[in-house]
Amino acid sequence: MSAGTVADWLGAVALVAGALLSLAAGIGVLRFPDVLDRMHAATKPQVLGALLLLLGLALRLRSPADLGMIALVAVFQLATAPVAAQMIGRAAYRSGRVDRTLLDRDELAEHRK
Repeated sequence: MSAGTVADWLGAVALVAGALLSLAAGIGVLRFPDVLDRMHAATKPQVLGALLLLLGLALRLRSPADLGMIALVAVFQLATAPVAAQMIGRAAYRSGRVDRTLLDRDELAEHRK
């Protein structure tokens, strides 16, 4: 078995795993009851699923131009997902869509108008 064949198989496994994690994230966004749970489902497994998909693509494509583009997409994904989750959480909190009884600690309570 050549190194290319092993990389192709590992790429296929990473693609399937990434697709399953992305599917689980989508189901979580639909099924979870409140904003904070949905935000968690939209960021944590989705980012890992996207990174696994990118890893699978990198293992399958293997050209320097493709690897550079995949690396840029991965960095962009890692940089924007936490910021988006923070902004969604803050907007939900400020608009009163967060059930405060579910919070262990409400650090923004004293800053609330």
